[in-house]
Amino acid sequence: MWHAQILTLFPEMFPGPLGLSLAGKALEKKLWSMDVMQIRDHALDKHRSVDDTPAGGGPGMVMRADVMGRAIDAAVAKRLENISGEDWPLVYLSPRGKKLDQKMVQEFAQKDGITLICGRFEGLDERVLEKRNVQEVSLGDFILSGGEIAAMMLMDAVVRLIPGVIGEPDTLLEESFTSGLLEYPQYTRPQVWEGEEIPDVLTSGHHGKIKEWRQQCSEKLTKERRPDLWKEYSRNKSDN
Repeated sequence: MWHAQILTLFPEMFPGPLGLSLAGKALEKKLWSMDVMQIRDHALDKHRSVDDTPAGGGPGMVMRADVMGRAIDAAVAKRLENISGEDWPLVYLSPRGKKLDQKMVQEFAQKDGITLICGRFEGLDERVLEKRNVQEVSLGDFILSGGEIAAMMLMDAVVRLIPGVIGEPDTLLEESFTSGLLEYPQYTRPQVWEGEEIPDVLTSGHHGKIKEWRQQCSEKLTKERRPDLWKEYSRNKSDN
């Protein structure tokens, strides 16, 4: 079973959409598990404060190193007590982290589990990131109000790779990014819709031609829409 620990100020946000559809059914079947932990439980004062003003001045608030350090240590201790496995990254969702891609998702899916830190305010005190060897991961060049939604997106991407979650495992082999390309266009009934027909090749029954058409479409779409992916794909294809 793949496990996820989530450190958050808003545990009521979970499981959220992860409790529905494929991820939710897999959660019920115990193909994976989730342990949501309240960061405020590790505050040091009666007001359960978790943040303070930035050193050196500036707007906003920063999550305190002492509180976050205690929260992370408690998560690690709980995991070691209840869950076996040492291959377990500690991840902070951050816009300055390494950008999440399908390769990284696949790597996370091969781990025993993951501990996700959901930041708020202006982020975490840098010292706790360094002292606890926290890996920073970004979902893209944009800012969210907190790390909870980003954590859900990362977890959803991982959970669907767990054996038994997707009904037809071969589906995963032809998705965007799996081969380094964007996925080819998809069609289904009706045969004609608003004057547009399904491409003839897809109804020909000729599997070789269908495969060739899909490959050509994937390459064309990738080249037009994601030149960065196309450059990487072309380089790898040339090396091989």
